[in-house]
Amino acid sequence: MSRICVITGKKPVRGSRIHRKGQSKRSGGIGTHVTKVVKRTFKPNVQRIRVKLPSGQIKRMWVSAKAIKAGKIEKA
Repeated sequence: MSRICVITGKKPVRGSRIHRKGQSKRSGGIGTHVTKVVKRTFKPNVQRIRVKLPSGQIKRMWVSAKAIKAGKIEKA
């Protein structure tokens, strides 16, 4: 399944998660240190819903929750 929104074009993006170890200076420690950087994927909230097209045809599409909330599509 491709997680791409038909309306907005949202798709998964790559990022990273930073692991830190130690007590912060504000809490009385010597500061936090980066121990590891791990790659991760941010996936959009894409849902398969029935959409009514301008031509009157009803079709199932992958649409992001943001597009549904914004009213960019008409539900069937």
